[in-house]
Amino acid sequence: MEKNGKKWGRGTKLFRGFNPINIDEKGRLAVPTRYRAELRECCDQQLVLTVSPDKCLLLYPLPEWEEIERKLSKLSSLDKRAKRLQRLLIGHATECELDAQGRVLISEPLRQFAKLEKRVVLVGQGIKFEIWDEDTWSRSRDEWLEEENSDDVSPDLGSLSF
Repeated sequence: MEKNGKKWGRGTKLFRGFNPINIDEKGRLAVPTRYRAELRECCDQQLVLTVSPDKCLLLYPLPEWEEIERKLSKLSSLDKRAKRLQRLLIGHATECELDAQGRVLISEPLRQFAKLEKRVVLVGQGIKFEIWDEDTWSRSRDEWLEEENSDDVSPDLGSLSF
């Protein structure tokens, strides 16, 4: 993805890390300072929020979202799973931008979907962020860790060493 002549997503700083954050009374989330310059450079602070089937929110820089949206739009509307995914992700997509204080306003319907109240976590996932209710994140993370203790490894993960 190219933005202002710069390749985005390859060779640039990707979003990573775990950030506990409070949402204010107006539903705004302050993006950590360390990500703000990159968001200014890659997308002029233009972002898209949408829902995830995992019951969290996804926050994309606009150019990355546009690429995802193009791919989703090309999926067959006759495929039930594809249609559901289109309805969820495209249907809930909301354009937003960082304000002067580096905050993103999360609409009430999106906050209700992900059960976001006061304490949330912002989790970097490469080209996007996930926004989780802090308690839901902790429970889900613990479940994933329990599931990963099995010996069943997919071929794609077999070559990954960490």
